Amino acid sequence: MLKTCFKCRVERPLSEFYKHKQMADGHLNKCKTCAKSDSTNHRNNNIESIREYDRKRGARQTPEYQQSKRAKHPHQYKAQSMVSNAIRDGKFKRDNACESCGSGCRTHGHHDDYAYPLAVRWLCPACHHQWHRDHGEAKNR
Repeated sequence: MLKTCFKCRVERPLSEFYKHKQMADGHLNKCKTCAKSDSTNHRNNNIESIREYDRKRGARQTPEYQQSKRAKHPHQYKAQSMVSNAIRDGKFKRDNACESCGSGCRTHGHHDDYAYPLAVRWLCPACHHQWHRDHGEAKNR
């Protein structure tokens, strides 16, 4: 099925449009190329305010929140710390390709079972989030 981008007026397949639940056909009316271009231009034109927003956004988790999360999920915290420390010490190497889709990016170490803290699968952020949407949390949470 084809759709015409309202911005560039080019007819493209639906796969070239981001999904959007509120649109009649379930896809945004602007193609991915135009959407990325608009996003880049907006960031470049408003770089100072966006950097300020990014700085604030990065510090959303207060120390109290972090401590309570660690107390609620000690297995998870211990496993994540062990992987981080092993990477830092050079005993463990982060894979730069997603084991699921093969994309090259900064991968996340995913634990299927926190009882085995150094048994991780390297997944890109999108595949990692999708895994959790499909399967929920890991064992021994």
